[in-house]
Amino acid sequence: MTTILGIESSCDETAAAVVLDGKTISSNIVASQIDLHAEFGGVFPEVASRAHVEAISTVVNQAMSDAGVDYSQLDAIAVTQGPGLVGSLLVGINYAKGLALTTNKPLLGINHLEGHVYSLWLTQPFREVQFPVLVLIVSGGHTELLLMTDHGVYQRLGGTIDDAAGEAFDKVGRMLDLPFPGGPNIERTARLGNANAYDFPRAKRDESYDFSFSGIKTAVMREVTVQPSGANRSKRKRRSEKRAQLRSDVSVNDVSAAFQDAVTDILVEKTARAAKAYGATEIFIAGGVSANQMLRQKMRKHSELPVRYPPLNLCTDNGAMIASAAHFRLQEGYHSDLDLEVRTMWPLSEKTYDF
Repeated sequence: MTTILGIESSCDETAAAVVLDGKTISSNIVASQIDLHAEFGGVFPEVASRAHVEAISTVVNQAMSDAGVDYSQLDAIAVTQGPGLVGSLLVGINYAKGLALTTNKPLLGINHLEGHVYSLWLTQPFREVQFPVLVLIVSGGHTELLLMTDHGVYQRLGGTIDDAAGEAFDKVGRMLDLPFPGGPNIERTARLGNANAYDFPRAKRDESYDFSFSGIKTAVMREVTVQPSGANRSKRKRRSEKRAQLRSDVSVNDVSAAFQDAVTDILVEKTARAAKAYGATEIFIAGGVSANQMLRQKMRKHSELPVRYPPLNLCTDNGAMIASAAHFRLQEGYHSDLDLEVRTMWPLSEKTYDF
């Protein structure tokens, strides 16, 4: 049995967890920064880095204490190496390096996206996976469609060519004067709205497996904000969504419902089609937006395959998913040098790790 400490600090959660055999969570501690970034309407990188520095020692110590283990009992220390915000990643990586050096334990730099994939292995009771599976990673920073043919073996089929789905949720949330983060607040208001009140576009409805969400963001802005005219138009156009003036006759509930309906439609349509085309045995949904109940319901309804998604507390960033991914990489003999560096851009593919 392996016992791995996983550390995650790629964006705005400082997290640590101890996981046994890649499937059983002994502890899982997350320090969220939502309140810190709410006034900015999104993640402010410098604020995030500072908060990680302040929280990481407490979070890691609490994870070890809750698991009832000491460092001598660990088989490895895993940390998110990328992708993510450079300052945030540096905090976690440098802390993990120090722990690995002082405890003489192997260090594993783990891809954040692969961590989201392995959050599915932490669902209890666990069902064995029969490859290949079709994986939709959908979050604030990523929208990726992958064919996973074995542990650690991925074929990228497509992804967003502009905004990630979660990013579009946050931007539309700002337009509607909803609190940050946009995803859960749009979902909440959408329950009271009429999805047919607006006909928002389903972009890139083509044969590719790529996505585009910047167009729907613009369509929402044109519907809900006061539009400038004449000479003031170009100047006003450059203003952020947060500063745009919401029209008084707009139903936030209806816009939320119609926007959510459009985004989930295209996610489900392309995922289900790819799963069928590539002979997948089931569909995995992971990442922060995988918590969206409409996305889950539509995927189950429109796909003939079983659909698997993490429990709600594992949809957003956490250390347990990093530790789980590290377990399977450790079985392959992978470990990192102590001089591992931040990888802010790190695609998930068959050659993600060089060893």
